[in-house]
Amino acid sequence: MIDKLALIYIENKKILAARSRGRDTYYIPGGKREPGESDEEALVREIYEEISMSLASSSLTFYGEFHAQAHGQPEGVLVRLRCYTTSERGEVKAAAEIDEVSWLGYADRLRVSLAAQLLFDDLHAKGLLA
Repeated sequence: MIDKLALIYIENKKILAARSRGRDTYYIPGGKREPGESDEEALVREIYEEISMSLASSSLTFYGEFHAQAHGQPEGVLVRLRCYTTSERGEVKAAAEIDEVSWLGYADRLRVSLAAQLLFDDLHAKGLLA
């Protein structure tokens, strides 16, 4: 099981997504925790590294967890995507290994990883993603 954290950042019913260098699939910004990090500590660090946005860990609220086949991994390797929202807003720009950030709507569902597709479905069902 690959344990990943993700930040749900929605504006105008579109969600922020990132594409890593050399990849064709978008992911929800976030990443893996380092030893000893809480979800919030890891997500604050990863968001700053990936999209240059500073967050306070106290601004994060757990949204939900989604499980799916891990993109680009052998069959049977699953990813657990623990998702958080934030009330903070700030400038977003690609950094580190990120080639591009984009605002995606529900029509872009097939452009994201399988775990993110489950998140898209959930957000769309709740009227949060158009």
